[in-house]
Amino acid sequence: MSKAILARTTLHLTCGLAALCLAGHAQAQEEPTSDEGLGDIVVTAERRTENLQQVPVSVGVVSGDQLRTFQASGDDILSLSGRVPGLYAETTTGRIFPRFYIRGLGNIDFYLGASQPVSIIQDDVVLEHVVLKSNPVYDMDQVEVLRGPQGSLFGRNTTAGIIKIDTIKPTVDRWTGRVNASYGEYNSVNLDAGVGGPIVQDKLAIRVSGLYQRRDDWVDNVYDGPSADGTVSPEKNAMGGFEERDARVQLLLAPVDSNFSMLTSFHARSYDGTSTIFHRSAFTKGSNDVSGEPRDEIALDEAHNNPQGYDTYGASNRIALDFGAVTLTSISAWETTKGYSRGDTDGGAAADYPVNGVPNGYGQSQGNVRDLDQLTQELRLSSNGDTRFKWQVGAMWFEERNITDFYQRAFFLNPPANNPNNWVRLRNENTSWAFFGQASYELTPGLTVTAGGRYTNDTKKTRLLKTADTAAGVVTYTGRRYVRLSDEKPSWDVSVLYQASPEVSLYARVATGFRGPTIQGRSAVFNADFTTADSETIVSGEAGIKTQLLDNRVRFNLSGFAYRVKDIQLNGNDANGNGVLFNADKAEAYGLEAELEARPIPNLTLTAGLSLLHTEIKDPDVYAQVCALNGVVVCTVNDPTVTVTGRGVFAQIDGNPLPNAPKYTANLAARYDVPLGNGGALFAATDWMLQGYTNFVLYKTDEFYSDGDFEGGLRIGYTAPGGRYEIAAFARNITNEKNLKGVIENYMAAVFNEPRVIGASLSGKF
Repeated sequence: MSKAILARTTLHLTCGLAALCLAGHAQAQEEPTSDEGLGDIVVTAERRTENLQQVPVSVGVVSGDQLRTFQASGDDILSLSGRVPGLYAETTTGRIFPRFYIRGLGNIDFYLGASQPVSIIQDDVVLEHVVLKSNPVYDMDQVEVLRGPQGSLFGRNTTAGIIKIDTIKPTVDRWTGRVNASYGEYNSVNLDAGVGGPIVQDKLAIRVSGLYQRRDDWVDNVYDGPSADGTVSPEKNAMGGFEERDARVQLLLAPVDSNFSMLTSFHARSYDGTSTIFHRSAFTKGSNDVSGEPRDEIALDEAHNNPQGYDTYGASNRIALDFGAVTLTSISAWETTKGYSRGDTDGGAAADYPVNGVPNGYGQSQGNVRDLDQLTQELRLSSNGDTRFKWQVGAMWFEERNITDFYQRAFFLNPPANNPNNWVRLRNENTSWAFFGQASYELTPGLTVTAGGRYTNDTKKTRLLKTADTAAGVVTYTGRRYVRLSDEKPSWDVSVLYQASPEVSLYARVATGFRGPTIQGRSAVFNADFTTADSETIVSGEAGIKTQLLDNRVRFNLSGFAYRVKDIQLNGNDANGNGVLFNADKAEAYGLEAELEARPIPNLTLTAGLSLLHTEIKDPDVYAQVCALNGVVVCTVNDPTVTVTGRGVFAQIDGNPLPNAPKYTANLAARYDVPLGNGGALFAATDWMLQGYTNFVLYKTDEFYSDGDFEGGLRIGYTAPGGRYEIAAFARNITNEKNLKGVIENYMAAVFNEPRVIGASLSGKF
């Protein structure tokens, strides 16, 4: 039996056991195990500190140590994909544009102004723009994935849920610090550290955190021929690398004898790297097999090896006044970013793909965020104490303004083919305000009812400041130059939690939410009019059980859900491969998520997860343009199609699954410690993820999907007495699986996951 077959067989058996257990937490704890219980998990899913087992919301929790294990080789937050039940993530625009999906609901739009139904909340600050969502995760305390609509407490654009990230905060009574450093193949470096403590004992504290990640270029550009824009090739190790440099400083003023606290935070990011690499013609028509395409080489004739870079800065100020019965909290924040991403979007050299002896299919583009500013202000008044009646009310203001440019191929070409006017500039504005409230009441001992509501106004404006003209400066654009969309919606949720015993809780929840209207202005670069989508709304219901059993040696949570999204916003392509927004009548989904964490014997911790999902688009009158190049359909479309004169071939997508919505994911992890006489321990830890059928586009084909992908990691090492430091060897993607993560349809191009990285790590804390 080959190693590959053995690995696959072992993994399927392992994940089968996980499924039989109805398993589901993110991964084994990275603390030394013992014969004690699991301990409690504390979350802030309802904007107050609570035990996970007593919150009527489906929440997946990943500790900072767990996340740092996933990122040892230099990965970013996308490493959580498939390792938290119900969460999937991918990108086709490099590390600066992650796209998240919860319970199958997300957005495949690659436009820099795209909205997403998964919101990122970091230290109570919403990160709305797609570039801000890529802010690195470092010196983390905990990540919470809240599944299902979170419209009452967290606002619009949370129809799928939120990813809530909390960093480690300063402490006014003692100094603490931690560091995780690793080195691996491709000169991969990961340094994640934080240190802080009192400047004035029991009054003023500071914490300084930093992240440094890098990797050498490891993908060869093997193209050997002329370039129309001066790209130099062939070149060894031309792309694939990156360098990430980040810092954060937090100041906490919290006198122990006062009812006042103020946490002020500043952060900065500098990133340079490679945009996503598309492998042209990795697919052959009628087949999903991409095994013959090498991951470490590509032939690109343009775009100077896909560079990208962004600089981001931000600050926030959180003030809390405790008046005894109530606390007034103010959160003010500012974020700004600028940068660019350039790519050879056809994923190959057109000269290598001739039609009748003529090179076929050139593609190159660049997106620039010239300037972006986001301002947010939240005020919240909440009750204090563990009483039968709890409440909170508040208001939120959000404002974002940005200038974004889009450049197309002719802009970059050498003379005489160069067209310096082949680009557009857009000014985008988004303002939103909301009022919200929530109340919980314990009707009888163990039975609590919670209800919340929010009223939101969301307004978007896009103005075309510069059109894409001919080289002679002639304006040929005839579409709209200004679009304004606005909507106001209520959202609400009601839940019931019944604590049947100290070990078992049952809950049920109904929730609504909405995603505001969206404008797609990038199409103007092709002299096409803006496309827009109206607001989408969701109604979701779920019920579940949360348990802590056998003296807290087993934690098992199970939830079932169903939802309906009306006027769902979808994104397809036009004849230029340009994103087009449209609404479908509705989409429906149902599924199950299960999470298990157990310490069956001393020194062994097992965690596992399972997600089952069915999604379906329901609209017999909605069609999506299919894979075509120069008017020829290049893939095998399995849906009914129609041909629209002058526009191309369109597929009926009624009944199809949502894109990037895996039918199932399963994950399993284990850690075993061997205690030593000096109080330290040797350990071995492993984690695995398996992903079921996942369609990457709106229509069904023989090519554009994945099924049965898996990936695993391994760590072995030594932990010092008291966990003061740890030294380990690790491997990420240990079997070097080449998994399909995305496609570019008209070029039959594939996007792959990261290669195997083997290395060593050292971590410590005090």
